[in-house]
Amino acid sequence: MLEARLQQASILKKLLDAIKELVTDANFECDEEGLKLQAMDNSHVALVAVELQADGFTEYRCDRPMPLGVNLASLTKVMKCARDDDQVQLKANDNADSLHLLFENEATDRTGEYDMKLMDIDQEHLGIPDTSYDATIALPAGEFANICRNLSTLGESVKIEAGKDGVRFSADGESANGSILLKSSGRATVSKPDAGSSKKKENGVKKEKKGGNDDDDEVKEEDEDDEIQEVKADNDDDEDDDEDDEEEEEEDGKKRKKKQKSGPAKKQRKQDRDESDDKVYITLNQHVSLTFSLKYLVNFAKSSSLSPRVTLSMSGDVPLLVEYKFEQGSVRYYLAPKIGDE
Repeated sequence: MLEARLQQASILKKLLDAIKELVTDANFECDEEGLKLQAMDNSHVALVAVELQADGFTEYRCDRPMPLGVNLASLTKVMKCARDDDQVQLKANDNADSLHLLFENEATDRTGEYDMKLMDIDQEHLGIPDTSYDATIALPAGEFANICRNLSTLGESVKIEAGKDGVRFSADGESANGSILLKSSGRATVSKPDAGSSKKKENGVKKEKKGGNDDDDEVKEEDEDDEIQEVKADNDDDEDDDEDDEEEEEEDGKKRKKKQKSGPAKKQRKQDRDESDDKVYITLNQHVSLTFSLKYLVNFAKSSSLSPRVTLSMSGDVPLLVEYKFEQGSVRYYLAPKIGDE
């Protein structure tokens, strides 16, 4: 039995919009790790691999591995009945012939229930070998989408060339040609940011230890109160001085607390910047230059609604890997390069 609940319907809607033009019918393979879909387009030029991890659902239960054969166009029509902020529950019994979808919205007290017929799809699962790529380019998903869309107006193919100067996208058409060069920011790995994050964390701990002497502060305040009581009768000026000292200590304590809180806040802001990073990072083992169909890349770029970043991985005579990662899982596209005049 399968029971899975997504917090927002928009996630599944965006995912279906990204792959429905490449794949008509496919199996969602369900197991304890989550939902996976792997299928090729009709021309066998492109392959799409989708993964929705179990921990990406608010609720997830799968008693045994089971396939859900779906027509993506039909599932897209059902999902259009849901609002973006609706919660979605997918439910199917063992050997079920239909998929039950429940849409709930607590804010509007609105509930929708739908049943979609499942299909018996005989589909071979292709093993995707691990590949060490010659070039890996990480860039903003929106930038990649704009490049593919703009160059598709010039020609049908794009040459992607990764070198020391950066990555160049170029297209030749009957009436015009053009190219776009994106230079690398110089950061190829995440080791430096991780080291910086660890350093910030250590500094934050040190600040907490430095400002965490509450017991000592209480003892000091009691001693000061005793001294004030002793001299209160014959020295009002000293009493005022002591009160001023106490106020300064309280202000210093507040400043220390603010410093303690600033560590995690700065770390969170840094994470937010990383997620919205608009730079290009290239890892290059050797120069790579391959040509691909723009029609497919334009379709792949529809996944930019799921993730702000995209990674392109290339090697000579090996399918291009276009990968989008998001909170609930990932979408990977594999596209065979064009050879000669094909």
